[in-house]
Amino acid sequence: MSENIGKIGWVDMTVDDASGLRDFYKAVVGWKVENTSMGDYDDYTMMSPADSEAVAGVCHSRGSNTDIPAGWLIYIVVADVAHSAAAVVANGGKVIVSARSLAGGQFCVIEDPSGATSALYQP
Repeated sequence: MSENIGKIGWVDMTVDDASGLRDFYKAVVGWKVENTSMGDYDDYTMMSPADSEAVAGVCHSRGSNTDIPAGWLIYIVVADVAHSAAAVVANGGKVIVSARSLAGGQFCVIEDPSGATSALYQP
């Protein structure tokens, strides 16, 4: 996985109306949808119309996602989330969602000094 360090590994969106935006992107770009069970509701994996490759997620702002800022969020692959989160703070940014588990790894959400948000993901 070290060859992926520094690359954007995933993109998703967390919003109040994930179902509405799922339908919007289906209509606008032709993405196919795969439901992703979150227990008592579904989030959505958006798939390329050409080859059904997973390209993005559309998530409800519920449960563990209530503190994630609305909008598209890129996940940048890092070697060590804790080390990178400390570097964010040391370099004038903020950790706005502390590290937690995701897809067999860990992620945190950060805000850079300009106010832009992204996620750091350690596989």
